[in-house]
This record gives sequence, C-alpha cells and structure tokens, in this order.
Amino acid sequence: MASDKGQYESAAARLRDAYNGETVAPLRDVLSPTDVQGAYAIQAVNTRIWSSSGRKIVGRKVGLTAKSVQQQLGVDQPDFGVLFDDMQVPNGGTLWSVSCIQPKAEAEIAIILKSDLRGESVSRADVLAATGQVAAAIEVVDSRISDWKITFADTVADNGSSAFFVLGDASHAVEDLDLYTCGMVMEINGEIASLGAGAACLGHPLEAAAWLASTLTAQGEHLKAGDVVLTGALGPMVALTPGDKVVAKIGGLGTCQFEYVKG
Repeated sequence: MASDKGQYESAAARLRDAYNGETVAPLRDVLSPTDVQGAYAIQAVNTRIWSSSGRKIVGRKVGLTAKSVQQQLGVDQPDFGVLFDDMQVPNGGTLWSVSCIQPKAEAEIAIILKSDLRGESVSRADVLAATGQVAAAIEVVDSRISDWKITFADTVADNGSSAFFVLGDASHAVEDLDLYTCGMVMEINGEIASLGAGAACLGHPLEAAAWLASTLTAQGEHLKAGDVVLTGALGPMVALTPGDKVVAKIGGLGTCQFEYVKG
C-alpha cells in the first residue's frame, strides 16, 4: 500500500496522541498488514520526535520471538522497538495504571552490551563477544491500537507495542550461563501465570540479539556499548490488573519484580 511522508507523519501523530489513553483504530488507511518498510518509517518518526524532546535511547527490544506470542497476535516474524530511559521501572518498584492503556507482562532475558555491535550478518558468537552482562527482565507491553487488534505493521509502527521494562538487580557474565535450557516462571500474585525457556526466544536469546543487530545495520543504525537489549518473551504474555504483583524467575539469572498499582 503506497503512502507518502505526510501520511506517515499523520499516523505517527495518532500513535503519540494515543499515549494519553485514547486508543486508535488499526492503521489500515496507511499500512497494509505486512508493510514492513512503512511501519518502521512511522516508528522512526516518533523515535526522532521523542529523542529531540529529551528522551534518551538506552537500547532496543526484540518482540514476537516466541511462537506462543506470535500465535497470540497472529504474526510470524520478529520485530523491534526502541527503549527510552523513562521506560525503566526499578526492580521491586511500582508501575501506576495511569501510565498504561491495556498492558501485558512477559518475562525475558536482557543483555547489556560492553561494545558496539553491527554487521550485515551478525552471528551468535559476535553477540557473545559483545555482551557484558545478562539479567532477568520483565517487559510490560502495551498497545495504542484498540483492543490489541494489531497486525505486524501495527505493532512495528507502535514502537513494537513497547511500554516499560524491569531489570533484575543481579547480572551475570554470559559465559557462565546456559541461555538455551534455562527455565522461566512468571508469577502473578504468587500464582504461576506463564512458563517458558530460553530456547523459546527465536531458538536462543543470542540469536534474537543477532537478528536485531543485523536488522539495525541494514537500516543504517547499530547497537552501542551500554545498550540494553530485551531479547524477547520466553513464554506467553499475561494481561495485568491493578493490584497485581509480578515476579519473573529465570534459571541462573534470579528474579525481577514489580507491582502494578491503580492510580
């Protein structure tokens, strides 16, 4: 579906305005469901505007890596979004419901880079060499699209349906970990809400990071030293209700947690 710069700018503005709590209809007037180029162009408009307003980019999130999540959303490939400094919730902290629209939580593995990472065909070994620390993480995804009725293009344009993230306090050297077989349990109010493993994340969390690095390079960008990379969900995401206490436990990485509070 052809579109011009003006339409991209208009769609980006619609998504920005939706952060006030009023969701918008799927972007069918601008994007076909599989318009990857157009969707990332809209995402880039908002990234530029938010960056110029003072928000600091601290990394990227990879989305739609788990088959279970792809099935939930009806898509069949990964995507990425931008992480800003004001999206981080302290481990053990509070996320207020007024900051969200229709949030869902998913447990992930986060890597923190010690060196820049770029290349047209970044390998798992390249990611391993560039990784400084690894931590348990929770991503709170949200959608500015009404009722989560998203296609791949909608979620990409909407910054990968990103909202907030939590990093565990304990970080670990990647060489000491088995990120393929490590298990994940996410509990809400003490009850098991989601189960998964490292292998659910595009076959291996480092493969997800390699995909991201290669994709960014193709777009003329790259991952930088110090960047946080949320590598993708290890299991199904779970809708949040005010009052929920969310804890993610990942084998070898420990825990991270937050409380979702009305207000």
